[in-house]
Amino acid sequence: MYQIVADEADFVVIDKAPRVHFHSQDGSAGVAAQLAADLGYPLFSVHRLDTPTSGLLLFAKSSGTASRFTELFSAHQVQKYYLALAKGKPKKKQGWVIGDMAKSRRSMYKLLRSTDNPAVTQFFSQSVAEGLRLYLLKPHSGKTHQLRVALASLGVPILGDELYGGEPADRCYLHAYSLMFSLDGREYQYLAPPTAGDGFRLAAVAEQLHLWHRPAELAWPDRR
Repeated sequence: MYQIVADEADFVVIDKAPRVHFHSQDGSAGVAAQLAADLGYPLFSVHRLDTPTSGLLLFAKSSGTASRFTELFSAHQVQKYYLALAKGKPKKKQGWVIGDMAKSRRSMYKLLRSTDNPAVTQFFSQSVAEGLRLYLLKPHSGKTHQLRVALASLGVPILGDELYGGEPADRCYLHAYSLMFSLDGREYQYLAPPTAGDGFRLAAVAEQLHLWHRPAELAWPDRR
């Protein structure tokens, strides 16, 4: 269900497995409840991941710390980086996806041409096999399904994300790869390469992640 990445004085960072619910449902404990039960004390959630998405999740150990994290997230002072695999040729190989999002059918969202309160995503991509590309995504907003919608809008829905038209696979290939933030004057950086999924185990993916192991230091494409 999860692996503990860091157990700090004020918060815990875990690596969530794919297909694990964040909240408890259907009589089964979600990752938030299970982690609190395993640690033996209450935790406070400050962000979440969709059920299909694996990767880094942060939990505060007190309401005060949770409030500080909420302020950081609201001010976009927590840098988040995600990885995704998708088949096909994207409309562009790097750049930005910007647009308002609206609810669509079957719990889906869609990207609009308007930009009144837009979802903003910056990305790179690299071919890792014939017809398969690895994406490094940096969301600058926190909309529901934002990254899944962003790639679908480029004509390359995430592999395994059948809700948005992705080809069936052994998992949905979206992973929360890195978290960076400053709390109480100290800088924190966490990196969790994906471990679940045959696609993420490709040698070409490992080679590319070696180049992307410091995502904040990359020459990200300018906004045009």
